[in-house]
Amino acid sequence: MRVMAFDYGTKRIGIAVTDPMQIIATGLDTIHPMHIIDYLKKYLQTEAVERFIVGEPKQMDNTPSQSAMHVKGFVTLLKKNFPDMPIEMLDERFTSKMASAAIAQSGMGKKARQNKALVDNISAVILLQSWMEQQRF
Repeated sequence: MRVMAFDYGTKRIGIAVTDPMQIIATGLDTIHPMHIIDYLKKYLQTEAVERFIVGEPKQMDNTPSQSAMHVKGFVTLLKKNFPDMPIEMLDERFTSKMASAAIAQSGMGKKARQNKALVDNISAVILLQSWMEQQRF
């Protein structure tokens, strides 16, 4: 079964998913928060997902960041709509910076690095890859 990760933002949610064998993380989509539940219900009708991973925003000193309350609300919404789905939180510090760096290293131009939807999508992939690496050890 697949694992799905979310990089939550108040304007966009980056979504990444593993392959069924949980070997590769791939960017799936970037969705407006208002549409996320409908999107997930439709996706889960055709794909088996065993758990959700949600990026947990933290400050450098490990305290919750300003956006933590929004993420908490998102997790509550997920639990309400998908009560049987396990949800794990994972520290998401630096994922946006890493995503921008990955875009730059890929040879894409400055415009791509400024594409917030692309950055959010790649951030979700990085978050999911981090979770997958932790599972191996």
